[in-house]
Amino acid sequence: MMRSLSTAGTGMVAQQHNLDVIANNLANVNTTGFKTQRAEFQDVMYQTFRASGATVSQGTQIPQSTQVGLGSIFIANSTNFNQGALQNTGNPLDLAVNGEGFFQVERPDGSIAYTRDGSFKRDSNGLVVTNDGYPLIPNITIPAEAKAITISPNGQFSVVLEGQDTPQSIGTLQLYLFPNPGGLTRLGQNLYQSGGASGDAIAANPGSGGAGLVQSGMVEGSNVTIVDEMVRMILAQRAYEVNSKAIQTADEMLGVLNQLKR
Repeated sequence: MMRSLSTAGTGMVAQQHNLDVIANNLANVNTTGFKTQRAEFQDVMYQTFRASGATVSQGTQIPQSTQVGLGSIFIANSTNFNQGALQNTGNPLDLAVNGEGFFQVERPDGSIAYTRDGSFKRDSNGLVVTNDGYPLIPNITIPAEAKAITISPNGQFSVVLEGQDTPQSIGTLQLYLFPNPGGLTRLGQNLYQSGGASGDAIAANPGSGGAGLVQSGMVEGSNVTIVDEMVRMILAQRAYEVNSKAIQTADEMLGVLNQLKR
């Protein structure tokens, strides 16, 4: 069988994965705190007919190797953690990190997850939670009699209670940094899980230790750029078509070879 059939086939599979990643980016263009991904590829093994430097007749050496590549493979997703645009919501519990850092939340099974989505609410007990009801860590509880809530850029929660005029502090949130954010595992629901290549989470107060500041009344939008994704989608489509054309050409060449038997 001609190598070009399987080689071009790997190219088609690679571009299919590429389009899958692009489609996911476009689907999340309005997802709060979403970070764009980019598919990365590697060339696979090569068949070597003659190695570079091999000795031939009369003691001469081959200056270059003779190799044929066998295609490409989808190897990784690269995440772009650039800041998304901050969007004003007017809700004091909506928080955006202006800079580095993640919020920490607790999932129902007790595991810890991290997010850039600061669309927080308070539940029936006054606990600050995500849209899915996952509590912010460290826990912050807003009293039922609170008539005003303010959150400072350094993450301090303050409330004004009924019958009082002086704000009272009820807690301070922390942000979490990672040596390698690209190693985080996506869980869906705007959540990431640490472990493996991400390194352990490093707690920091907003505005210190490399962590960004917190802006109340805002959320961070997706950093997907539609124009860039459309260009990448067109390139992926063209590459897919070219690889399919290579398969078609190889098939036609095999057809010519079969005709020689007659």
